[in-house]
Amino acid sequence: MLYLKSDQEIAAMRKAGLVVWHAHQAAAALIQPGITTAEINEAVERSIREQNATPLFKGVPGKVPFPAATCISVNEQIVHGIPGSRRLQEGDIVSIDIGAKLNGWCGDAATTYVVGQVDEKKQKLLEVTEKALKIAIEAIPRCRMWSQVAQRIEDFVHKAGFEVLEGLVGHGIGSEMWEPPQVPNYYTRQYQINGDFPLQPGLVIAIEPMVSYSSRSFQTLPDHWTLATADGSPSAHFEHTVAITRKGPQVLTAGPDGKGWAIS
Repeated sequence: MLYLKSDQEIAAMRKAGLVVWHAHQAAAALIQPGITTAEINEAVERSIREQNATPLFKGVPGKVPFPAATCISVNEQIVHGIPGSRRLQEGDIVSIDIGAKLNGWCGDAATTYVVGQVDEKKQKLLEVTEKALKIAIEAIPRCRMWSQVAQRIEDFVHKAGFEVLEGLVGHGIGSEMWEPPQVPNYYTRQYQINGDFPLQPGLVIAIEPMVSYSSRSFQTLPDHWTLATADGSPSAHFEHTVAITRKGPQVLTAGPDGKGWAIS
C-alpha cells in the first residue's frame, strides 16, 4: 500500500525538510579534526528543537533504544552510528543522517563529509555516491517503476568501480518516519516481482544510496545499532526526502533556495 500525499501535505513536509536542512548546516559547521561526534549531535538536536521540531531518531525502539538525535557513522560505518566520545581525525569521512518531525510531518536527509584532506579514492567514493542520488532524482520523470531507477543507480555505481550495500534501503515517509514502500538502491528480479512500485504523483520517498569500496554486505556492531561494511572498507551515504509531483520531483530537504547535495 502506498500513502499518497496531497499538495498541501507535501507543502507541510517541505517545512519539515527545511528543519532538517538547517540542522545539517549546524553539523557541517563543526566538521573538523578533533571534534567529537557527541558535540555534533548536540548541535543538531539544539537546531531541531530551536525550530520547534522533534528529533525523529532519539528513542527509536531496538534491542536498546537509539540514544541520540543524529546518526553519525565514520569511515567503514554505513548508517546508525551512535554519537559519543570519538574524535574525528584528518582523513576521515563521516556520514550524518538527520530526521525531524514538524507539525506532524517528517523530513529525513543524510550526507557524507570529508574531515580535512582525504585520499583520492575516498573523494571519488563521495562523488560517486552523491551522483548516484542525483541520477535517481533526475531519472524519476523518465521512469514508470522504481526498479528502473534502482537499476540506474546500481549500474552507475558498478561502472565507477564501487559496490551498493544490499539489504539497506530507502523508504516511504510522511506522518511517520518509515512508511511503505521500501526503496532499494539496487535491482533484483525478486524485488521487481514482489516489491516494485509505480512512480506516481503524491508519493514521497527517502532516496538514500549507500555505497562502499568493495562490500555489498554489512555487519551490526556490538552497540546493537551501528552497521559497518563486512570487509571494513569505507562507505558513503547521501539521502534526500523527495516528493513526486505532477511537475516532477521536488526535493523537500533542499535548502531554502532549492539547492543542496546532489542537486546543486
